[in-house]
Amino acid sequence: MMRLDKITLEDIVLVNVYGEKSIIKNSKSIIDLIINIIYEFETDNVIIDKNIIDEKFFILSSGIAGEITQKIINYNIKVAIYGDYAKYNSKSLRDFIYESNNGKNIFFVENKEQAILKLAKVHNKNI
Repeated sequence: MMRLDKITLEDIVLVNVYGEKSIIKNSKSIIDLIINIIYEFETDNVIIDKNIIDEKFFILSSGIAGEITQKIINYNIKVAIYGDYAKYNSKSLRDFIYESNNGKNIFFVENKEQAILKLAKVHNKNI
């Protein structure tokens, strides 16, 4: 089951998305989630627990990461995905994470607190 928690920092609203099983499997599932968050919480700042993202996302040759990233960029959503990435040995995935972390829309961090801080920083807030 997916859970959504609203987090408010000064004038920034973030939504933490987490759960027990993989629910983000493709670009349609991320679009459905984004639309739900925008409608229900009136925000474009999303924190996602890595555990709810299908493992195929982290196999870049599957194309899922590219599809999902493109949707996030197209909708100009700010997303911080938190979790443990140590088990992935792919150089291309490490490069993808590095490039994403130096961009404006999608970030990969170790924990929820870092995700909150990263999105606050994107909005030039010192929290």
